[in-house]
Amino acid sequence: MEEKKEQEVFSMPRIGDPAPEFKAVTTQGEVNFPGDYKGKWSILFSHPADFTPVCTSEFMTFAHMEEKFNEANCQLIGLSIDGLYSHIAWLRTIKEKIEYKGMKDIEVTFPLIEDIKMDVAKKYGMIQPNEDNTKAVRAVFFVDPKGIIRAIIYYPLSLGRNFDELYRALIAMQTSDEFGVATPADWQPGDDVIISPAGSCGTAQERMEDSDIDCKDWFFCTKKLDKDTVLNKILKK
Repeated sequence: MEEKKEQEVFSMPRIGDPAPEFKAVTTQGEVNFPGDYKGKWSILFSHPADFTPVCTSEFMTFAHMEEKFNEANCQLIGLSIDGLYSHIAWLRTIKEKIEYKGMKDIEVTFPLIEDIKMDVAKKYGMIQPNEDNTKAVRAVFFVDPKGIIRAIIYYPLSLGRNFDELYRALIAMQTSDEFGVATPADWQPGDDVIISPAGSCGTAQERMEDSDIDCKDWFFCTKKLDKDTVLNKILKK
C-alpha cells in the first residue's frame, strides 16, 4: 500500500501580529519590509503568476488606482513566485500591449517582489497546498504605520479581487483609528458610524438622551460623520 506523503504546513500571521520581516529584490530595487514603510500604511498582496490574465487585470487596476491609495498614506507592494526578469518582461507587456476596461499604457511603478524560493510566500502563508502548492493564492495583508497586520483577505486563484473594496477597507480602518468609532456593513465615507456599546448603565442612559447620537437600543448607537470630515482628515487635503 502506497504511503501518503506528509503535506507541508504553511502558517500565516494573524490580525494584530507584527508583520513578518523580510528583505527582498523587487522591480523597484531591494525592499526591507515592513521597515521601509514605517509611518505609512501598506498593502502587501500576492498573485499566482506573471503572464496570466486575471493577474494582469488586477495589476492594471491597482496601478490605475495607485495615486488614490498613495493619497490615503498607503503604499502597494506585490509578490509572486516568479523571477525578476519575468516580472520586468510582464510589466513591460502590460504597458505596451494590454488594454482592459479602457485602461491602457498602464505603467506599474510599485514594487513587485521576486520570490522564486517562496521564502516570503511561506512566511505569510500565501501557499495553500489544496489550492496549488507551487503558486501563491491571492492574499492581501493590510499593515498599519506601526508595522501591525490589521486585516487579511484571501482569494482563490480563479477569483479576481474587488479593488474598490480594498480601498473601502483601508479608509474604514483609518476612520476607526482617527475617530474612535466602528463602521457598519457596507459603510462608505459619509455614512453613519457606530459607537462602541456602553460600558455602564449610566453611560447607556446618557447616550439614549444625547440628541447627536441615534440609539435604536442601548447596544446599537450610531452618529453622523460627514464625508468631508473623514476624507479631509485621512487624505490630509
